[in-house]
Amino acid sequence: MKQATGVSIPDFNYLRQLVQDHSAVVLYADKTYLAELHLQPIAESTGFASITDLIAYLRTQPFSSLHIQVIEALVTNETSFFRDIYPFEALRRFVLPELVKTRAIERSLNIWCAACSNGQEPYSIAMLIREHFPMLASWSVRLIASDFSNKVLARARQGIYNQLEIQRGLPKSLRDRYFEKQECEWQIKDEIRQIVEFHQINLVQPWPSLPNIDVIFLRNALIYFDLATKKHLLKQVKQQLRPDGYLFLGSGETTINLDESFERVQLDKSIYYRLHNKI
Repeated sequence: MKQATGVSIPDFNYLRQLVQDHSAVVLYADKTYLAELHLQPIAESTGFASITDLIAYLRTQPFSSLHIQVIEALVTNETSFFRDIYPFEALRRFVLPELVKTRAIERSLNIWCAACSNGQEPYSIAMLIREHFPMLASWSVRLIASDFSNKVLARARQGIYNQLEIQRGLPKSLRDRYFEKQECEWQIKDEIRQIVEFHQINLVQPWPSLPNIDVIFLRNALIYFDLATKKHLLKQVKQQLRPDGYLFLGSGETTINLDESFERVQLDKSIYYRLHNKI
């Protein structure tokens, strides 16, 4: 029996299990179009006559770079500059001004974008800091960005975006100030690129050594995980976040019924989370 995409149900179930085993991302049964959309170019570039032949090969081989390539292709990386503007407004209007006060003695700040995709989110934060918080230039500020996929991290480190990506959420004033035109693309300037440090981190595997974090952006990531994984991730976040730190989730995500250590705080149209035992 075939799905409309031409990928059989058993083949897609194999892909779903492959993705979940190695990234904990849950692909739902109605997402078969993802296989046709994203795997056909891989099948062609690696010499397979069809996606079916590619999957048949994957089934018989030890886990390899080709498996990783397939997993990365199936994991959603949709993002944009200043996506859902309200978290960035909260960062600018309340969170960073508050942290500038509470960290005034140590003059140190750590921010982590834990699912950074192609880099638009951390670069948005870097531009926000450069625009509105010039005093932080003399602080020790680490803006850490991580993702499961080495492929998207390579793009993020380059900081090169096409016209459509540039038009999504990025004000023209910031484009003109912080980007350089390269034919049909735009590259973010070194002064912003150098603010961000990129690391490959699979959130569902043991995390590398990280500093205690003041602000964690874990936006639009929990929605791809099952209940047990969500709870496990929030437990780890709780251990990594400073007691008076801030957690931002996606607009469709929450800690409610997952981890009662967090309290939901609403600031105008922005929502963030803090630990109940904050100091």
